[in-house]
Amino acid sequence: MSQQPRSRHHRPLLPGAARFEALTGDVDPAARREAADRCASLLVRGGHGTEDEAVVARVVHLADTEGLDTLADLWSGSASDSLAGCLWRLYLLRSWVHADPAGAAREFDEGRRHTPVHEVVAGVVDPPGPDEVRRLFDEVLRGVVRGDFADTLYRAAAFARVVAAGRAHADAGHPGTPYDSALSASRLVTMAEQLEHAAGLELEGQLG
Repeated sequence: MSQQPRSRHHRPLLPGAARFEALTGDVDPAARREAADRCASLLVRGGHGTEDEAVVARVVHLADTEGLDTLADLWSGSASDSLAGCLWRLYLLRSWVHADPAGAAREFDEGRRHTPVHEVVAGVVDPPGPDEVRRLFDEVLRGVVRGDFADTLYRAAAFARVVAAGRAHADAGHPGTPYDSALSASRLVTMAEQLEHAAGLELEGQLG
């Protein structure tokens, strides 16, 4: 009996370091925008459903390896209802959580008392210490390639809403809080709304 040829497992195509380095040079803005959108599409669509933990880790730690400034150059100007714009907001949130895990944990803990429904969507951690909150958001980001992207966006939006509520209530008890801190909470709410809208587009198959 002849043996059937074995199918080979192919690693998902993801943009490499050279691709990011090339995009941060002095290139035509339109070409740069198009290439940055392609990178975003490769990250979200190229590795979707992979069981390769190395690929998942690479996506989660992208801002660590390439630098948040590099990702900002690529994606921060992208529309919020695009894959590139969504990825920028996800990595911006993760970078903040990892840069100030104690503050993130404190605000998440305060916010979950006021937004229990959003806490459930984001993911419940008890107690929400710095390590737990870091792991929670990393788990959210793993959904870019391991889960449903719309669900990832909804979870990230819920996380932003919980933190925004915590920040707003903490500020309410301190009249001397600078205006920019309150504005930061407002911006988190705006980010949450943008991520929710993008998640809706993803469900409709219109997010690109």
